[in-house]
Amino acid sequence: MTPTNYDESKVPAYTLPPLLIAEDGSKITTAFEWVQKRRPQILNTLKKELFGELPPRPETFTKEVVSVKEDALNNTAIRKEIKLTFTNNGKSHSFLMLLYIPKNVSGPVPVYLGLNFKGNHVTTLETDVIPTGRNTAGELVEPDAAGEQDRRWIFADTIKRGYASATACYHDIYPDDKEADSWRKSVYNLFFSEETDEQFHTHGTAISGWAWGLSRMLDALENEPLVDTKKAMVHGHSRLGKTSLWAGANDPRFRFVVSNDSGCNGAAIHRRVFGETIEVMVHYFPHWFVTSLNKYVCKEPELPFDQHWLVALSAPRPVCIASASEDLWADPKGEFLSGYHASEVYRLFGAQGMPTDTMPEADQYVTGEVSYHLRTGKHDQVLFDWIHYFDIADKFIR
Repeated sequence: MTPTNYDESKVPAYTLPPLLIAEDGSKITTAFEWVQKRRPQILNTLKKELFGELPPRPETFTKEVVSVKEDALNNTAIRKEIKLTFTNNGKSHSFLMLLYIPKNVSGPVPVYLGLNFKGNHVTTLETDVIPTGRNTAGELVEPDAAGEQDRRWIFADTIKRGYASATACYHDIYPDDKEADSWRKSVYNLFFSEETDEQFHTHGTAISGWAWGLSRMLDALENEPLVDTKKAMVHGHSRLGKTSLWAGANDPRFRFVVSNDSGCNGAAIHRRVFGETIEVMVHYFPHWFVTSLNKYVCKEPELPFDQHWLVALSAPRPVCIASASEDLWADPKGEFLSGYHASEVYRLFGAQGMPTDTMPEADQYVTGEVSYHLRTGKHDQVLFDWIHYFDIADKFIR
């Protein structure tokens, strides 16, 4: 494995692939040309070379409210646990969504959607939430970790700010297991069960499966009377920050996209070769990406794209990119730069995008259609991050 670079002086000189030059060489000069011509080209490239195709819609989709708690979070919220079931080709797949909605609101409220790592019961301090999150063997991945990641979800603070919040465990959509056949325990098995593992990995990935799950969660909320799905926001941390960017790229119903510490193949610029690289990604997490990505190991300058393309796919919707000062593995500067360079697409729509070309000091919020902050601390998602997300939603969504 190539040694990891954490030295800014060793970042190679590079030229980013252009956002606004179409495949036929023509210059994109209007928002219409972006939407009709260039954006589909970029989306197709990232499907082919990075994240693959999202699963199709199933033949049938049902939801069942498993539990309702009217006095959740010290009587400030309504809590629901909703089972989503998908059937196709005689097969079915289910997962459980946890939803908190503010009480005593005058009308539908905007909603944050995000996937969790260890189960719904790990995201909340309420001890009566049904444990979720199962591996390929069908066992709970964290049966005894209730409440341990409440800091990443802060449901009580979200409710106080007047937002609903929904989550599900990503393992229950596609188990995060790099074994070649792990996809057979995922939603993809409803559609491609006749394929070999080798065939599947040319077009199917865990990240696209998780992004699909986020969109199906949004589908399930459409009939919730106190949730405004026209003001839905998707967020994710780390690998799930990559997922949120990809979900936002594929589903324009997500009106605000949050990428928290998403790093390599998320928001960070590949050509900087700083921190985590494609070589590391495809070695440890081959199931996250299509096999086509392998040909770019240690060949970042040959990539036909870079991650400012991924960020730009959400334009003109607001995006927030968040980094952490101690998380050099995720390349904070590279994350900032992707937002900065994506902003030229926002300007086609008459928006500013990133309001500065200078990376801010730690713990300073930069707020625009493309927002950024660098939190002091490690790879995590905490209240400081959420305050910025709330402020952005207050400004652009509410």
